[in-house]
Order: sequence, then C-alpha cells, then structure tokens
Amino acid sequence: MMTRLGLLLGATAMGSSAADRPRRVLLRSSWQTVNIGDIAHTPGVLHLLEQHLPDAEITLWPSSLDNGVDELLTARFPTLKIAKGGEALKTAFEECDFLLHGSGPSLVAQKDVIRWTEATGKPYGVYGITVSKKESTATKETSDEAFQKTIEVLSGARFVFFRDSRSLALAKEGGCTAPVMEFGPDGAFACDLKDDEKATAFLEANGLKEGEFLCCIPRLRYTPYWLIKNLPKDDIKQARNDEMKAHDHAPHIEAIRRVIAETDLKILLCPEDRTQMQVGKDVIYDLLPDESKDRVVWRPDYWLTGEALSVYVRSAGLFGNEMHSPIMCIGQGIPAIVCRWSEQTTKGYMWEDIGLADWLFDFDKEGDPDRLPEAVLAMAKDPAAAKAKAATGRLAVEKRQRETMAVLERELEA
Repeated sequence: MMTRLGLLLGATAMGSSAADRPRRVLLRSSWQTVNIGDIAHTPGVLHLLEQHLPDAEITLWPSSLDNGVDELLTARFPTLKIAKGGEALKTAFEECDFLLHGSGPSLVAQKDVIRWTEATGKPYGVYGITVSKKESTATKETSDEAFQKTIEVLSGARFVFFRDSRSLALAKEGGCTAPVMEFGPDGAFACDLKDDEKATAFLEANGLKEGEFLCCIPRLRYTPYWLIKNLPKDDIKQARNDEMKAHDHAPHIEAIRRVIAETDLKILLCPEDRTQMQVGKDVIYDLLPDESKDRVVWRPDYWLTGEALSVYVRSAGLFGNEMHSPIMCIGQGIPAIVCRWSEQTTKGYMWEDIGLADWLFDFDKEGDPDRLPEAVLAMAKDPAAAKAKAATGRLAVEKRQRETMAVLERELEA
C-alpha cells in the first residue's frame, strides 16, 4: 500500500497559504552502507515519521546511499525525496521548515547542522544519538574542545534525544541547555525493511527452520575499516583487537557449545558489517569443537538490512558483540542479548533504559563474560519467556517513540 510519507510538492493547491501546505522536514541521515545498522537508522526514522506525522513531506539529506540502499529506501518509501547534489540541497534548504539530525554514534553531521542554521536560521532537532568525549583526529582538537563544540551545537537545538541515559547525563554535565533533553530510542528500533524472498532462500539453502536457530554476531574491539575502505592500517587498533579477540569471543563459543549440546537449535554466525564474516570464521567457527560444527552455519558474505531483518524475525533470538542487530530484533519483538565494552561508547546501556538490563553484558566487567553462556542457554530453552521479555523492551521503546514524535510535531506546528 502506498505510504503518505513525503507528499509531493505539487499536492498543495495553487493559491493556498503557506500555513496550508505540508510541513517539510529535512532528515540528515544515512551515514554509510558497510554496516546494516548504519543503514537501518534512516528507514527507522522514516517509519516513525510515516506513523506519527503522515502528512509531513520528508526530504533525506544523505551521506551515502550506495550498494543498492537508495533502491531499498525508495521502494519502501516511494514518495521520499532525496537531496542529491547541490541544487537539490539548495532547494531543500529553501523549502524545508525543520532539520532533523538522525540517529548515530555522535552528532555525526555537526558541521551540516551549523551550515543549516547559519544559512537558514530555521530550527533543528536531534534524534537518538550518543555523545562522548574523544579527540577529533580531523581537527586535532582535544577531547574537551571537541566535546564543548558539540555541546554548543546541541544547546541550539529545539530538542535533543539521547539514545542512552549516560549520554544524556554527560551532556547535562557538559552544560547543554537545549529546552528538551531526554532519552530517545535509536531510530533503528523502528526499521521495518524486509526481504523475505532472499531470507527464505538463504534459510532453505542452509537447513535453518523458523524458530529453530539462534543468530550470533562477532565483533572486534575496533572495526578494521582499513580492510574495506581506502584507509591506512591502524596498528594500535589492530593490536587491541588481537589482544582481546579471544577474551571477547570465548563466551560465545561456550554458549554455542552448550546450546548445541543441550537443545535442538542450530546457530547462524552472521555479520553486521562487511568485516565480520571473516571474524566469525576465525574467532568462533574455526575454534568450535568438531561435534558442534554440524549445527552451525557460517555466512560467508555480507547482506543488506532487509534480508538480515527477515532472517532475524525467523530466529529464536540473537546474541553477540554488536548493537544494531539486537536493536532491530527488539523492535520486532525478537529476543536479543547485547555484549559491550568501552570502545563502543555508552550506547549499549540503552538496554538498561528499556528494561533489558538482564540481557546486557559488559565484557570489561569481571564476571560478565562468564555469565553469558547461561543467559543464552536460558533464551534457547524457554522461548516463551524470552519473547515476553523482548516484548517488554519493545513496549518501552514504542512508548518513547510516541512521546518523542509528539515533541517534533509540536515544533512543526509552532
């Protein structure tokens, strides 16, 4: 069914007043396509706008829409306008009433928010980000200098929704003065992209039946982007990855071994970004006992968000060292366990904010890695209880989604 998101400009009758025309939002999002979570931010926020502001006209201002992601978005949101190129962006600046910075690991497009406000004087808001103190390698600023610049920009927003409460606390401590500062879930919770045809073909080819497998996602402390982008190798980050990879995946190996030994479920080792297929093979699959490997499927290639989500919703649950696959699972009511560490910022703590603290494991905390296998096994052995727990998280998210979108609607009405 055709969505009403992003009504065409020509829909406003000639001669009608500006007050009668559709409200127009410029969404700054779509950071990169090498990670299905970074892809999911955009359709998630677009879905929320479709649900809660169905008569608004939405224009997307993207950083990257390659690898077929633009086709995914336009198929799901057929009236979405995308500001590609200078003239399209100039028109968007002239016509849009409000800039909405989408979810991300930081105020990703900080320079573009400044550009918007200096060029237009129009309001802006920020939806579902993490903030942290870190040095800017681009400008050589210290962590305090970079952080204070971010706080200055956030203070000029009509609202800022932080995707974890620790970011909210840090921003307040840093002096942020935006009139609305609250917890607001990552936009990817609302992602509903699906590719059932590809998912079904993959599952059938690998002997995976609905409800009879768990997904497991590996991750190194730092994503080795130098393997997939034209970037120099970072020897310091590589050394940290090498130092911690056994520590960070041994709990998963034990969890898989116990699930195979004590249940009838299978395991799917799958990626969230383009570097993780080989990681999964090297640090999990190749180290499994031979008697476990017959019921473990290792996915050797990358996938896009639609296919991944269509697989996740057919699983009995997910666990691993990533964040956005669990986010998408909970958004669909699928159980998901998150393992985190300090290199990932504070985003993992959002599991505490939505009532899923029992499914959050801090691998920098003594004892947490040892507790993971039992939690995965409990999820596998009692799917009804796991689904009920996932549902509580989903309800908490949806409540905040309604409340945060109501704030945006009030701003547009003003």
